[in-house]
Amino acid sequence: MDDLLVPPGPGAPGGLLIPARELRESFSHSSGPGGQGVNTSDSRVQLSFSVSESEAFSPAQRARLLEVLGPRLVDGSLTLAAQEHRSQRRNRAAARARLAQILREALIPPLPRRATKPTKGSQRRRLEAKKQRSEVKANRQRPGH
Repeated sequence: MDDLLVPPGPGAPGGLLIPARELRESFSHSSGPGGQGVNTSDSRVQLSFSVSESEAFSPAQRARLLEVLGPRLVDGSLTLAAQEHRSQRRNRAAARARLAQILREALIPPLPRRATKPTKGSQRRRLEAKKQRSEVKANRQRPGH
């Protein structure tokens, strides 16, 4: 098994290289396509990667991954299964590509919120609505008060 290359992107401008020793693969029978051979071949791939123990990330990147991927992690590990192809080799490639994509997207830093001013039209509509509501309530009073 080769090292996993995560392409460059926001949060990891130079890309990342995850050593093969940090990836764990297990194989089992697939419920996906395969015809008669589906019951005899171990084409389903389960790929596990420990985010919390990996040496491929800086401390800031690790903290970001743990925050974003937190709900998907079990004991600090991310596990993916691939069984959409008939061959084990293609499922291995699919699982690795999916892991690289998940890591790349999780490393994207959040965009800062830009404060904006309300438009003149929205301010005018808000004041008109307040005035109309005030008139409705004023009309509920008994005459002469």
